[in-house]
Amino acid sequence: MSSRAQAIQDVRRRLLSPPPRSDGAELLDAPVQDTAELAANLRDIRRVNRLLGGTATVLRHLPPLIDAVPPDRPVRILDLATGSADIPVAIASWARRRGVRLRIVASDISPDILALARRHAARHPEIMLARLDARAVPLPDHAFDIVLCSLSLHHFGPDDAVRLLREMDRLARVGFILNDLRRSRFGLVAAWLAARLTTRNRLTRHDAPLAVRRAYTPDELRSLLKRAGVGDVGIFTHPWFRMAAVRRRELP
Repeated sequence: MSSRAQAIQDVRRRLLSPPPRSDGAELLDAPVQDTAELAANLRDIRRVNRLLGGTATVLRHLPPLIDAVPPDRPVRILDLATGSADIPVAIASWARRRGVRLRIVASDISPDILALARRHAARHPEIMLARLDARAVPLPDHAFDIVLCSLSLHHFGPDDAVRLLREMDRLARVGFILNDLRRSRFGLVAAWLAARLTTRNRLTRHDAPLAVRRAYTPDELRSLLKRAGVGDVGIFTHPWFRMAAVRRRELP
């Protein structure tokens, strides 16, 4: 191979390989200084989920899990690190159109975020808000049929991510869906550009590219699941730099 061809191959390899993972702190995880600014940031996140695959990823993988729940009772769902509860609201609206009965607990560790989520979910009586730490939920095993966590894994370092995955598996009777960003150089550029072209929000502009740098790759997610002792999990990649880990138990 010529030196020029080797150089081109090296550039291509660097472009396609993900950047190193960052441990930088997102502003969303800091104490709230301005509630209006926080509300605007959560509104940006809702838009990203709606337009760039977060909501669609969950709704794509959810029906087979719901089908495994006995039809004579509501499906019990727990959403961890819910943010403004946009995913539970989308699921509740989807279920109403299909005649599926649900009971959703939308949880977050931040009381300020929960206050905003309560307003966003106010028209959905099937959604209950709860303050819970996703890494240590004080509820019994298999307390829910399905456990969800969307656009949140990257907020956790590896050790806490393992705790989160272990809790999701422990709490779910039927299975779980984890939906998050996947780290890539193209995703980083896209997030930086989108944050500057679509919003003036300080939190969004800071956190959007950092979220991609904090995100895990599919291989890293497999490693985290292995550390958590969680097997039989399908890992799927989706457009707009998304990935999902889906666990469905074989029930008797």
